[in-house]
Formats: sequence, structure tokens, C-alpha cells
Amino acid sequence: MTVVENDRIDMADERTANGVHDVRDERDLDTMFDWVDKMPVPEGFKVEIVEGHIFMSPQRQTHWEIIFDIAQQISARYPRNRIASDVRIDFPGKLNGFACDVAAMRSGAKRDKSGRWSYKDLEFVAEVISRDTALNDYGPKLAAYATAGVPVYLVADPYTGRCIVYTDPKQNGEYDTRLPVDFGEPVDLTETPVDLVLQTDEFPRD
Repeated sequence: MTVVENDRIDMADERTANGVHDVRDERDLDTMFDWVDKMPVPEGFKVEIVEGHIFMSPQRQTHWEIIFDIAQQISARYPRNRIASDVRIDFPGKLNGFACDVAAMRSGAKRDKSGRWSYKDLEFVAEVISRDTALNDYGPKLAAYATAGVPVYLVADPYTGRCIVYTDPKQNGEYDTRLPVDFGEPVDLTETPVDLVLQTDEFPRD
């Protein structure tokens, strides 16, 4: 399900000059999340803002099991206080406030005065595909993660039974390396900042 507040988003866009978003966009994004807080969002729904559009998607059991499995495995490399799930992180681009399924921060990373992580501290992001928002994960979110310089972006798709691992981000919104890995095969991240092998043999399929 997608909720779009057209008039308000247009007003926010008008305050942006020459296509370059400045600090005022942070206030616009905060305003949009304030709207979300006042909306009757059903329990169990994930909410995020992608390019100025509000998306709500239900978290299924399969979705959650993969998220939990990934978070457990990367905890061997990252302490609990540097792993986040379904927590707002703002990204470069047109009003992007994502709630990454799993995110891991570099050593020494600290949250800002608002209690939020900076995208500049991310070393790893994983998204588990939902039917309603799959185009975001493979489209604008992929571009935003590359532009933000996230070293490793993993997409887990329980419908195809496959992971796609993106590495070597570029400022043009693309990753130089794209590696497909079937569920059941290991994901070797030892040559990245994550520095571990992620096992996928217990990832469930839809």
C-alpha cells in the first residue's frame, strides 16, 4: 500500500532550488515523518519515505525470519549497539528517509543529537524484498545507497530464493559490482568492511 500526500510534497519540493537539496530538506523530511506519526498506521507495518513518497508495507513472518537471521550473523562482527533494524536513517537525494531492514555501522559511529545514525557511518545494509516495495529496493533505494557510499548492499528475495550483493559504490548512484547468490549458498563478504561469510541456507522462501 502506498500513501502519497501530493500537495504537501509539492510544497516541500518548491523550497528546493536548482535541484540541490539543502538543510531545509531535513525539516521537510521531519515534517513528513510528523505526518506519518499522526496517521493510523496498522501495527506490523513498516513505514519509510522514498523520494518524497510515503510507503507502508506489512512485515510477513518470512520477511522477519530473514531479517533476524542476517542480524544474528552480523552480530559476530558488529556489537548490538551498532546494528539497527527498521530505524529511520536519512539518505542523499529527494526526501529519502529509509527504515533499512538491517543496517550496520562502522566502529566509532555515534548517533546525532536527534538520536539518528548518519548514512556516512554505514558499512552494510540489507533489504528483504516485499512485493509492494520491491521496485524501491532495486531502484531508488539502490541508487541512494550507492550515492551514500554504502560499501555493501544486500537484497534478499524470498520469492526468487536469491540474494543480490552490491559492492563498490559510485557517486553516480550505481554499484560497480553486482553478484547474485542463490539461497543455500554462502555470501562471501570477507573482502569488504563486513569481513564475514553470510550463510543463507536457513533463509525461508515465499
